[in-house]
Amino acid sequence: MSVLDYFVFVAILVIWGILVVNLILTMAGYTQYLKDARTPAPELPAEVPFVSVMVPAHNEGIVIVKTVLSLLNFDYPHDRYEIIVINDNSSDNSADLLKQIQDTYPQRNLEVINTDKVTGGKGKSNALNIALKQAKGSIISVYDADNTPERPALRYLVAELMQNDEFGAVIGKFRTRNKNASLLTRFINVETLSFQWMAQAGQLRLFKLCTIPGTNYVIRRSLLDKIGGWDTKALAEDTEISFRVYRLGYRINFQPKAVTWEQEPQTLDVWFHQRTRWVKGNIYVILKNLPLIFRKTGRRIRFDLLYFLSVYFLLMTSLILSDTVFVLSVAGVAHSNLLGFNNALWIFAILLFVISTYVTITTEKGEMTFSNLLVIIFMYVVYSQMWLAVAAYGMVGYIREQVFHQQAKWYKTKRYQ
Repeated sequence: MSVLDYFVFVAILVIWGILVVNLILTMAGYTQYLKDARTPAPELPAEVPFVSVMVPAHNEGIVIVKTVLSLLNFDYPHDRYEIIVINDNSSDNSADLLKQIQDTYPQRNLEVINTDKVTGGKGKSNALNIALKQAKGSIISVYDADNTPERPALRYLVAELMQNDEFGAVIGKFRTRNKNASLLTRFINVETLSFQWMAQAGQLRLFKLCTIPGTNYVIRRSLLDKIGGWDTKALAEDTEISFRVYRLGYRINFQPKAVTWEQEPQTLDVWFHQRTRWVKGNIYVILKNLPLIFRKTGRRIRFDLLYFLSVYFLLMTSLILSDTVFVLSVAGVAHSNLLGFNNALWIFAILLFVISTYVTITTEKGEMTFSNLLVIIFMYVVYSQMWLAVAAYGMVGYIREQVFHQQAKWYKTKRYQ
């Protein structure tokens, strides 16, 4: 075997190792779905806890009214929750729209915090910390400004949290509200469904682990006070706070009956900026927690750390190498004796990806269609390569920011009517 063959062989091992892990997680997630489908939603305790629902919003005039009205429409006892919207250094008409809602519903606990470029404008984590100082609830709930949760969502989340003192937080399920807007949103719709039943339900089934997704979740106020709120340096504040919850010995549970609908990027440039931010944020969390990987205190986050390390470093490098060898071989510049073997495995990998992903979307009514099957096949060829480009760009960007001591920029995701 040549040196190139050795590199290709290692790349194949890495790619297939992670593929097998994902397949196992998907199978575990599907069995968790079958269990959840048979289990009735939990009931609220006799003494209903007071909840502070916090919504960070920067220039969200396009979507904020629909979001706040859906939050006001929760079937949670109206006198047992408040809504705090952090209108964070907005330059649009958000403040006027929020004032109109307050005037329309004067009897409801709706508070608006308007920040400026001095007190706000520093990202989602900072906005949440500002709201936390004024929140009255023993339980904190977070929704993004583009979300329209279903009526029982908050009730299900809180009821689940109160089932077990070990639960530090409970997350719900999010769906794509604009899934038919473009081919990209159809990709994202399938991606979010498969992610939730693989990374969330699958990890819950096998390791009793979940990761806070940034919206549609509840967390104990006492826990937030212990950890000092959200890390303002973290672009992926959801992953970062999840790790700190686990390090304190708490669990995060998944309640899929609590559903919210959210907007997703409809154009490639908006998607690219959003996902690049995710990559940079997750790399920050990985490096921040990396010293814990061999310590006892890091036991609960060890799987997530290893998984993120594998995906963002090993898998990305292996895929780039595999794609490069394929292109060079087609061009006649280089040749690997394992190319035929690699191509056969590649075809098998596509079949496994398509089958496992299609199984996950069967959990949702109306998603098991032939057109979605075609979308999944196309996803492997196109969308996966797009993610590879995002991961590489995000990693280079993160390294550049660290070398030149640049402050990471917060890119606000564009909203649509």
